[in-house]
Formats: sequence, structure tokens, C-alpha cells
Amino acid sequence: MTGARLAWPVGVRLAVLGALAVLAILAGIRLGVVSLTTRALFDAIAGRGDPTTVTIIRQLRAPRALQAALVGAALAVSGATFQALLRNPLAEPYILGVSSGAAAGAVLAVVTGWAVRFVWALPLAAFAGAVLSMLVVFRIAFSVGRALDTRVLLLAGVVMSSFLVALIWLVLNFADTESVRSAIFWMMGSHAGASWRSVGILVACFVPAMAVLFSLARALNLLAIGEATAAYLGASVERTKLLAFATATLLTAASVSVSGTIGFVGLVVPHAVRLLWGSDNRALLPCAALAGAAFLVGADTLARTLAGANELPIGIVTALVGVPCFVRLLRQPRAV
Repeated sequence: MTGARLAWPVGVRLAVLGALAVLAILAGIRLGVVSLTTRALFDAIAGRGDPTTVTIIRQLRAPRALQAALVGAALAVSGATFQALLRNPLAEPYILGVSSGAAAGAVLAVVTGWAVRFVWALPLAAFAGAVLSMLVVFRIAFSVGRALDTRVLLLAGVVMSSFLVALIWLVLNFADTESVRSAIFWMMGSHAGASWRSVGILVACFVPAMAVLFSLARALNLLAIGEATAAYLGASVERTKLLAFATATLLTAASVSVSGTIGFVGLVVPHAVRLLWGSDNRALLPCAALAGAAFLVGADTLARTLAGANELPIGIVTALVGVPCFVRLLRQPRAV
């Protein structure tokens, strides 16, 4: 890549990225400790063939691949939104302390034993922690002035994140070894607990959130020029900032609650899509969603297969893949 943007029509971009996402999902379902032939894969999806294979495909691998795709799409869309709002291509979904809030909730659920007693205690606690952290950050930002100052919001997020990380390690310092191990593994990210119920919850969160953010795409484009210019051209600046920040943050919270903290997806994917096809959010948001889905499914497949029967935390894989890719992207013209 030389830095020149590809002049592909939006329909072609979506078709290519959609096909890539579908292929990644099929590969994620097919590959694993027990690899399957293409024929066995489609037979199992249809409910035919060996009962054990059908169970593996339909109850374990399929929901896992779909959950990874939805989380990847959600993080990429959230990253693109934050980058547009902050007018900074290096912004990412966890910038407002969402991941730290979710991690704090998850750690409390693990240490208190709720995660063992109740199946949904951990994701619910993680989601509650992320939302509570977001509300505190917004409260701090609004206490400075009636307008939502993105600089104050960013600083409040950094401070809240630092406080919550200190709180997490304080709690873990008094926890037993098994609780510490479980909490750290969750914070490194995993789709091992994926189920059709979690997939349904993510779909219920992603579809309306995507609709809201896409409806704000034109206003986000105007904000890239500057808030004063955007207001002059008819954009409701404060409403757009508040709605976009809240929607992207809640979308991130939903993703973190089921998968743990997974870095670099929301940073690298929208950045790469922007370099390839430009910054028009009307095309960037759906393209980032599809690219994020393909990227995270591929990373999850590597996490399940690289170490054989020992599964790697997906956060390790996304970091190992994302850092070199991001360094490569930064060396391109118009990277920042």
C-alpha cells in the first residue's frame, strides 16, 4: 500500500468486506482442535451427519464465531465514532474508561463468588461497571460546563480509568489465587463462554446502535471540519456529540461484558479502512463493521489453534497482530 486511496464504489467495498467476513466466520467454524472437511461443515450446519460434530458446530463453534464477529464489528464502529468525535485517528473505544469499569465489575463478580453461583453474573456485572463508569465520566464533563467539551471528557475518562485500575489491583491483592487467575484471564479477552443467548443480546444491542450512529454520519462528517462550522451548516453539535458518545460507549460496554477487554480492534480497523477509502462516515461505519468482524473472527481462530489444545487469550493475539499492522499504517502518508 503506497498511501493512495482506492476508488472503489461503496457497494463494491461492502461486498468485498462482507464476503471476507463470511469466509472468516466459516473458517472459524471449520478450524479448531478437531478440523472438519467443507462437506462435514455444511452437513453439520444443516443438522445432518455425526451427532457429535453437529453439537460441536451448532452449539460451540457457530455461536463463538458469530459472537466474535459481532464484538469485532461493535468495537470497530465504536472506534470509528470516537475517532470522528475527537478528530483524532488514534482514539479507541476504551478511551472513556469503559474497559476499566467493565473490568472492575467483572473482578468484583469473580472475587465475591457471584460468577460461579450465577451464569450471567459476570457479564451483567461487567456491563453495569462499564455503564457506571461512563455515567461518572459524563457527570464530570457536564459539571465543567453546559456544553460537552471533548477535551474534558477525554481527561475525565483517563482519570477514571486510572482510578478503576488501582481499585482492581487493590481488590485482587486480597483475593485468592484462583480468583486472581480467573479475573486476569477475563481481562485478557476470550470468547470461550459464547452462546446463542449472548449472540442474541449482542444483535439486540448492535442493530439499533448501528442505526443511530449511521443516522449521525453526516453530522459526524461536519464535526470533522470543526464544531463552529458544523453548527453553521445545520448540525446539532451538542446533541450529536452526546448521542454518539453514549451510543458508542454502550456498544463497547455490551461487547466487553461478554468477551472481556480486547484491544487494537477499534484502533487499527477503522484507521486502516479510513486510509484505504477515506473518512466519509456514511461508508466508513459499515465498512469498519465488516472489517472488524473479519479481523476478530480471524484472531479468535488463531487463539484457538496456535497453541493446540491450550487456548490463548484473544487479547494477546490482537496485540501481536495489531501492533505491527498499526506501525505499518502509521508509516503511510495521511496516517495521522
